[in-house]
Amino acid sequence: MTTPRTGRATRCATVLDRARPALHRGRVAPRPDRNAADPDLALDVDRALREFVEHLQLERGRSPHTVRAYRTDMAGLLTGLGALPDLDLARVRGWLADAHAAGAARSTLARKAAAARTFTAWAHRRGLLPTDPGARVTAPRARPALPTVLDREQAAAVADTAGTRAEPDDPVSVRDRLVVELLYATAIRVAELCGLDLDDVDEARRTLRVLGKGDRERTVVYGVPAEQALRAWCEAGRPALARAGSPPALLLGARGGRLNPRVARVVVHRAVAAVPGVPDIGPHGLRHAAATHMLDGGADLRYVQELLGHAKLSTTQLYTHVTAERLKVVHEQAHPRA
Repeated sequence: MTTPRTGRATRCATVLDRARPALHRGRVAPRPDRNAADPDLALDVDRALREFVEHLQLERGRSPHTVRAYRTDMAGLLTGLGALPDLDLARVRGWLADAHAAGAARSTLARKAAAARTFTAWAHRRGLLPTDPGARVTAPRARPALPTVLDREQAAAVADTAGTRAEPDDPVSVRDRLVVELLYATAIRVAELCGLDLDDVDEARRTLRVLGKGDRERTVVYGVPAEQALRAWCEAGRPALARAGSPPALLLGARGGRLNPRVARVVVHRAVAAVPGVPDIGPHGLRHAAATHMLDGGADLRYVQELLGHAKLSTTQLYTHVTAERLKVVHEQAHPRA
């Protein structure tokens, strides 16, 4: 015996029941009163994907990189789907299984599963899915891969070498030196570095105001070498590259626009390649080296968490590692039988 449907549930079920035969034939009967803002009415797949992207950008504040990745993942999941209500747990699991069979890495599978869970939860809240199939989706957890870490001498050599390709007073060389100095001094992400504006710099306190993931704002500090590189850039480098239409960005490209993160990555790789015996790393490697060196120097893990802009301490614990030398020092200081 079934319980009669009433109210909102009846209206939703009626819409879906009437639409489903037409959906399976590959078309939906036109509805002149269709309103995308009404959660009782199922949106077509393309429209749902566009609104999901807007949700990630405007409501969740996800980074452009995350938005692009999630959109690509969901476009693959929804390809060939006749109607959004047809998305169920079996389809999501089959999609992940196909990715696994194609050789996708654990980290890729974890991201795809996270994208699917985010999408189905959003669609269910909007009334576009009768249930949330993503709530039951699991994927192998990505194994955190620690990048190669430079030692202190190697990091110092890279910073000293940066920007020495051309004349010392060349504005691009001055900028390149600052790029490496700030990345290592502050441990900020390369996108955060390129997003800095002039008014984000407090020269008196030697601090930067950084806008990180999820639009979370934090303050980071930098030391004397970075201060010297910053002063040289602001006094001679930036004025030489600035144009009438240049943005208020701290770092500028050769044509006067905001420095592109891709260019900043090239700058780091070039500086690393100029030092013999140093493993090839990018901006992320400098970030990791800075955090590791501070931990080796006795910095509290929560301070490093704040510096890196991690919302959870567990992320910092996975991101950094404590060297054997640091463990030996702590053991000798704390253990009665050391």
